[in-house]
Amino acid sequence: MSDIPRDISHDQHAVRRQKLADLRAAGTDPFRANFRTTHFSGEALKAHVEGQENAVTVAVAGRLVVIRDMGKSQFVKILDQQGQIQLYVKKDVIGDDAYVAFKKFDLGDIIGVKGTLFKTKTGEVTVRVEQLLLLAKALRPLPEKWHGLSDPEQVYRQRYLDVIVNPESRARLMLRSRIVSHMRRFLETRQFIEVETPILEATAGGAAARPFVTHHNALGVDFFLRIATELRLKRMLVGGFDRVFEIGRIFRNEGVSRRHNPEFTMLEVYEAYSDYRGMMALIRDLLTTLCRDVLGTDEIKHAASGQMINFGGEWREAKYKDLVRAETGDPQWFERSKAGKVAAAEKLGLQVHPGWEDFEVTNEIFSKRIEPNLVQPTFVTHLPRELCPLAKLTPDDPTTLDVFELCIGGMEIAPAYSEQNDPDAQRAMFERQAGEEKQNIDEDFLLALEHGMPPAGGMGVGIDRLCILLTGAESIRDVILFPQLRPS
Repeated sequence: MSDIPRDISHDQHAVRRQKLADLRAAGTDPFRANFRTTHFSGEALKAHVEGQENAVTVAVAGRLVVIRDMGKSQFVKILDQQGQIQLYVKKDVIGDDAYVAFKKFDLGDIIGVKGTLFKTKTGEVTVRVEQLLLLAKALRPLPEKWHGLSDPEQVYRQRYLDVIVNPESRARLMLRSRIVSHMRRFLETRQFIEVETPILEATAGGAAARPFVTHHNALGVDFFLRIATELRLKRMLVGGFDRVFEIGRIFRNEGVSRRHNPEFTMLEVYEAYSDYRGMMALIRDLLTTLCRDVLGTDEIKHAASGQMINFGGEWREAKYKDLVRAETGDPQWFERSKAGKVAAAEKLGLQVHPGWEDFEVTNEIFSKRIEPNLVQPTFVTHLPRELCPLAKLTPDDPTTLDVFELCIGGMEIAPAYSEQNDPDAQRAMFERQAGEEKQNIDEDFLLALEHGMPPAGGMGVGIDRLCILLTGAESIRDVILFPQLRPS
């Protein structure tokens, strides 16, 4: 082997590995166990007292994301949970040895500093560093400043880098957290109780979806990852928990699209002695206060159409059948034969599967031609009875259900029902199911209903879709921290 040193200057990973080796050889621990901070960056910025320079002492830590070398001093910025803060590192203050060590730090290194707050000539609150420590050496460089992390596949696969270098992604995912927190607080102030129900189920019920299957070794049986929390939460109503909700992960072994991910987050909420109209009031109050308290506005811009969506104005209510009649231009649509509906749907440019049931042809028109145009908040009510076996029939029209789908921004955000609590009617509705909407029959759920479930309203809110709407994201993957991807 040659003794000639290998030139590694072109290889940033190798250069950083060599720096790591040098640190260890000098007896320095480049991966410390802890560092006691006093402030996040945002808190430190607010702690500065105008006119009292260097009066407030702080200890902050974060990742080096900006370095401006000025010879015997440097202005740098670190990034933490709340954002960036500027540091002023001066040789005369921290000492020669510490400054020499600091000059060897790289972008991406995680450091901790102690110092006092002052405001620069440009008006930026800055930490005048008195002590400085390397807390974790970054052995891989961050993506280039100007090119960022632009490959969508890499954005999702290396989300940890995305939220460092892409401020938009960071802000969007932080906003998602605030949205979920607000929903939880909103319900708790209205005396709803948060519960947790099983992810592994013996029967995949509560929705019409293909489940994921897994095997329980200890019990020697297959289980399904839940496709909904509905039937478990209704059991809680039977048990005397009158207002319950769960924010949980749902798993459906189906397609991936801009609005669909096999693993997603759903809020399901159930209120005894209410109905679908009670859920209307609940979801309107929830979304209105969410926009005002979290976004600071009643209006948001719809990314796809450019329209302003007004949450503070009137929310439209329209019956499903009326919307279909208007879209097809046929007042007698629901009296037509299946063949007539298929022919009309095809004239509208829709592809109809030959095995579809009559109601599925109609629902294709709703899904493809009507729903995408419902940009302003719209309660679509009284859907066909075949679309859900878990809701009560409309008293004056037994072909429809006392339900609504809240559509905003051209997509369904929240379906809600007057829940079926008659065990015999529930069994009959399960047994009458047809088409692709057919759900599994959960015998234990039917047994629970026979013990008596109070009248109730129930609702599901797709949190990922809601976050797409409220953050202006282009895809569901943009609002999920770690979406499913093929193994690399």
